[in-house]
Amino acid sequence: MAETVEVLVPGGKATAGPPIGPALGPLGINVKAVIDEINKKTAEFNGMQVPVTIDVDDKKNFTVTVGIPPTTALIMKEVGIEKGSSEPATQFVGDLPLDAAVRIARMKFDDMLSYRLKTAVKEVVGTCVSVGVTVEGKKPKEMLAAIDAGEFDSVFEA
Repeated sequence: MAETVEVLVPGGKATAGPPIGPALGPLGINVKAVIDEINKKTAEFNGMQVPVTIDVDDKKNFTVTVGIPPTTALIMKEVGIEKGSSEPATQFVGDLPLDAAVRIARMKFDDMLSYRLKTAVKEVVGTCVSVGVTVEGKKPKEMLAAIDAGEFDSVFEA
């Protein structure tokens, strides 16, 4: 009988401790081999929590599937901050370039509710509100208004 284990691990720094070790131990597979595979596949997400799915078949073969970190984590990595603002409405801790917001939207597109890149970017900019990050030097709500007004439509058609 095949088993599936879903965990959230620090990128490139998974260990055999909880939550992975206790979940995989009873399945009788080489936990170290799984950890090595996870760390290899999540190295580019260093410092972020990454969703990982481990599928184990009847013959004890495993497959590691890596998800994409949450939008908030991608924004904080792009801006270079450890944590968001304690007062996001008034105190801003960084500035996200619009092209970075577009890149994050493309990365997360399959997990978003949007059907178009423009609305996906608006979701990313909306997340900037709760983190306390400006976009292109503008408050996120001002940027959303500018996007709605069509000021950046040329960026979304590329």
